[in-house]
Amino acid sequence: MDNREVIGSWLSGPRAAAEQMGAEFGYRGERLGLPKDGPGSIASVGRRLAALFIDWVLSVLIAYGLIAHRDIHQANNWALVVFAVVSVIALGLVGSTPGKMIMRLRVVQVDGGRLSPLGAALRTLLLVLVVPAVVWDRDTRGLHDRAVKAVQVRI
Repeated sequence: MDNREVIGSWLSGPRAAAEQMGAEFGYRGERLGLPKDGPGSIASVGRRLAALFIDWVLSVLIAYGLIAHRDIHQANNWALVVFAVVSVIALGLVGSTPGKMIMRLRVVQVDGGRLSPLGAALRTLLLVLVVPAVVWDRDTRGLHDRAVKAVQVRI
């Protein structure tokens, strides 16, 4: 093997190296029985980050206007609490936060059912801890989604 191939496989990551050796991973969501694209397919990372950003901005605005009495430093402290409360209520009732609705996403059980209120609470708790949300599997589901057997899909 040429040294350039070794460096190339290291730079491109373990998945690319395994694919060069003949491993077949399929598309994201194939193992879960989801379509490759369109409604019901796994949401892209970009859409999920955009939805998270929208939810965070709304949480800061709510905290700033209603809780922190227009003090930006207190609003930043309260924003995480507002984010968690809005997430639990919205995911438990309709399966989408305001940001997810805008980005046309929904959180559902892997089998297609609705996320329970307890599942929404556990998922949100793990999400605000951050670390479980940034550890992904090959379907780009975070540990917070895997813990409650959920997946974010496009609608």
